Amino acid sequence: MKLTNTYALVLGGSSGLGLATAKKLAARGYHLCIVHRDRKSEMVNFNLEIEKLQQNGTIVLTFNKDATKQETISEVINALSKQSIAVLVHSIAKGTVKPLKGMTKEDFAITIQAMGYSWWQWAQALIENERFIQGARNIAFTSEGNSKVWEGYGAVSAAKVTLEALMRQMAVAYASHSITTNCVQAGVTQTKSFNMIPNSEQLAHIAKKRNPFGKLTTPEDVANVVSLLCSEEAAWINGMVLKADGGESLR
Repeated sequence: MKLTNTYALVLGGSSGLGLATAKKLAARGYHLCIVHRDRKSEMVNFNLEIEKLQQNGTIVLTFNKDATKQETISEVINALSKQSIAVLVHSIAKGTVKPLKGMTKEDFAITIQAMGYSWWQWAQALIENERFIQGARNIAFTSEGNSKVWEGYGAVSAAKVTLEALMRQMAVAYASHSITTNCVQAGVTQTKSFNMIPNSEQLAHIAKKRNPFGKLTTPEDVANVVSLLCSEEAAWINGMVLKADGGESLR
């Protein structure tokens, strides 16, 4: 049964973890607002997924816009003037995966803004415009690369550390609004953005060997943890990094 006029806002929801999460939340009864950035040539699969969701009764609003831009935040929030946001999911993958020696200050700035503090920008804007419902969930994705050295991951690692620091700050600051804020640390998942990391095939091979179950994390595994965080029973989980990796990070 759909939750009347209650939406999940997914940033970066056209593929990978974002799309899997959007589909899972739709199955839980939420309508969707998906902000993504894709070329027309990349839209075929996404449009098919949207059609399936709509056939099952889910209202889906989409914005093919740069979610890191302030004008996009303003446009989307204005468009949601009659909708209630129950879940915000930050799944933006935009940045630089270059060797550290080839990095510039601009590379770091773009990556940390997009994959780090843009989460806070969206959450703060939703609060200021009173779009969140009571008991809303504020969730972002992080990775084990926040503490490990992967080739070409320097800027993204810095962004993920920023993301987690902001999570702790928002968890405390937004509690007065009855909003919980958490991160989900996904195990190595072969998404489009992961495949852009140098030597990603080798990273995936190593991760599979490390994982106690002998397999990689899937986008659906991660979406299931987001779904758990959106349950009534998870209302007391706040300011935590939950690992959705099957124990991969233990080794």
